[in-house]
Amino acid sequence: MSTTRTQADHGRLPDDTGAFAWLRALGPRGRRAFAGAFGGFALDSYDYFTLPLSMVAISAYFSLDNGQTGLLTTVTLVVSAIGGALAGILADRIGRVKALMVTVTTYAVFTVACGFAPNYETLLVFRALQGLGFGGEWAVGAILVAEYATAKHRGRTLGAVQSSWAAGWALAVIVYTVVFHFLDPDTAWRVMFWTGALPALLIVYVRRNVSDAPEAEKRRASSGERGSFSMIFRGELLRVTVFATLLSTGVQGGYYTLATWVPTYLKTERGLTVVGTGGYLAFLISGAFIGYLTGGYLTDRIGRKRNISLFAALSAAGILAYTNIPEGSNGLLLVLGFPLGFCMSAIFSGFGSFLSELYPAAVRGTGQGFTYNSGRAVGAFLPTLVGFLSDSWGVGGALVFGAAGYGLAAAALSGLPETRGRELL
Repeated sequence: MSTTRTQADHGRLPDDTGAFAWLRALGPRGRRAFAGAFGGFALDSYDYFTLPLSMVAISAYFSLDNGQTGLLTTVTLVVSAIGGALAGILADRIGRVKALMVTVTTYAVFTVACGFAPNYETLLVFRALQGLGFGGEWAVGAILVAEYATAKHRGRTLGAVQSSWAAGWALAVIVYTVVFHFLDPDTAWRVMFWTGALPALLIVYVRRNVSDAPEAEKRRASSGERGSFSMIFRGELLRVTVFATLLSTGVQGGYYTLATWVPTYLKTERGLTVVGTGGYLAFLISGAFIGYLTGGYLTDRIGRKRNISLFAALSAAGILAYTNIPEGSNGLLLVLGFPLGFCMSAIFSGFGSFLSELYPAAVRGTGQGFTYNSGRAVGAFLPTLVGFLSDSWGVGGALVFGAAGYGLAAAALSGLPETRGRELL
């Protein structure tokens, strides 16, 4: 059985039809878990985007070149692989909710610390440590909700969780626009990081209101090999782990290349102001939010693999179109931001359900935490590559490497099974 729903939880079984059937099917405890995971991932996104949005100011403050600024993103994502793997093991050993609180606390503390960095080297260290919590939050939160969701609605439910990334991104852009409008850039970037203390409020909610899914918790606790790192590299799980990591590498390499460099591209090569950049990003983020929800629906309708293949192709095409718009056509740039954000987000919607369905309860956190975050770490070298090549190719020209990442993702699907409708074990 894939969920912890019982008739006693609800008084009666919920209606299985309608636009919000997936939410009703979670039950009261599942909806509280959904709220915790949604908030955690939104604030994870917020804390992550404090860096890309502030990169121009940070670069000027510390006199950095593009390679050095790109390294700030890369070190965050590389260390996130370690944090994700550790958080996954922790989730399998001590439970999903406790691991979620650990990850949220970690990324919040070190995001705030970044605002106090006296030099580039210290900022690099703090950003790396922020990656420990950043890497683990999504995997833990996604598993927590997946274990409450029904097989029929799991894609839509996890797609809704994933949409919180766009909500956190939007909040970061709003705060960025206000902070950089009223404060000097040398102060504004520090204030951006200090606002990363917001997740502390979420910890209070999670501790008081959220619990692990009872049936999944029983299966996890009764296993003698829970949280076994070696287990995901044995037998049938070895192939799953290798190809799921390649899939994650391609998708996240493409995504983080865009997320890291589009704000800089808009300012330095398209000549937009802070407010203008915020307006263009609003279209990109709006597309992203709708893309997450649409992708969640499609992954339940057409399957996990077809959804990823479809949006990998569309995302690669979108990058090429977005970065080859002629000078003086910023209106077209605005219009294309919406479909680009839509496609590069819709591809993520099936990840939470797909990875959860590939692993048994005893190592679900370990498998999902490792594959998702190892892929993120390897894919993170693409933003650095763009940074080093941008001096000769221009930021827009170097962004083509993001499209190559989506090609790798599509190829990796050949080694993975379709899991739509699979019950969690």
